[in-house]
Amino acid sequence: MKQPKIAQKTPYVIDEKAGKKYWCACGESKNQPYCDGSHQGSDFVPIEVELTEDKKVAWCGCKHSKSGAFCDGTHSKL
Repeated sequence: MKQPKIAQKTPYVIDEKAGKKYWCACGESKNQPYCDGSHQGSDFVPIEVELTEDKKVAWCGCKHSKSGAFCDGTHSKL
């Protein structure tokens, strides 16, 4: 499988409202960190995240986190 494009080497820290979000897994979206459909025709699919409450989220920007859509610090090793 192809490696995702590194969108940025820091997380996207955003105050989010509760609800469904679709995190871009391919790194090609023009609407980072959210999916805009740029993965079409590739092996990548967005990751659906259901937030049950309003909170600050550190979305993975490097697309290599072992925690899926959430930053785990992997960007510091790239």
